[in-house]
Amino acid sequence: MCATCGCGDDSAVITMAGDNHHDHDHPHDHVHDHVHTETIPLEQKVLAKNDLIAEQNRKWLAERNVLALNITSSPGAGKTTLLERTIRELTPSHDISVIEGDQETLLDAERIRAAGARAVQVNTGAGCHLDAQMVRRALETLDPAPGSLLFIENVGNLVCPALFDLGEHSKLVVISVTEGADKPLKYPHMFAAAGLVVLNKIDLLPYVDFDLESFRGFVRSINPTTQVLPISATTGDGIAAWHEWIEVCANERHVTTIR
Repeated sequence: MCATCGCGDDSAVITMAGDNHHDHDHPHDHVHDHVHTETIPLEQKVLAKNDLIAEQNRKWLAERNVLALNITSSPGAGKTTLLERTIRELTPSHDISVIEGDQETLLDAERIRAAGARAVQVNTGAGCHLDAQMVRRALETLDPAPGSLLFIENVGNLVCPALFDLGEHSKLVVISVTEGADKPLKYPHMFAAAGLVVLNKIDLLPYVDFDLESFRGFVRSINPTTQVLPISATTGDGIAAWHEWIEVCANERHVTTIR
């Protein structure tokens, strides 16, 4: 979205994990305008179009009683590792599918598929985030089962994904202790948009300079209502609380759907 974040051409390629066919039929309305005075109107126009499609996605998911969670983070925070563990441990009780967002490669989608879930890869090219149109096309390809869980693993970036509603039930931020406790202050829009903050790699706390209480305080200063959930996707510490949070969201979705 060059009008909002300077990414350039964000034509996305949607690929089903395990499928060698690449879908190249992707109508793309993209505005290129480098006149500085037009930046704000173009950004508003792009975001308004995105929000309209996001609401259509939300309705589509609600009609099928699908719980969609949008997982954001910087690169290397452990999103995919967390999803692999979640799939292995929740698949007996839930049908799980995943939309994987990366600029290039099918690596993460193949990891998800190996863990036991259906996955579709969205390669954004120069784009640094998923948008609602990409997710709409991915939903058409993936076709998640009614009553299932859908995880959307966004492109690793703590800036642009904060702006783009995808039609999800909730947006999450995963951050690792190796990144520093000051990240909520440096990336306030991302943490302000988070329905949950997952603090990953707590098994490394004895070896890094990370003040957990300071981190909690920084998160509260940005988003007083969100929860900080310390976990280790590697060792399993805190994973039970993560599963419980998902179940609460699933129950909320069910109540909202039947109203």
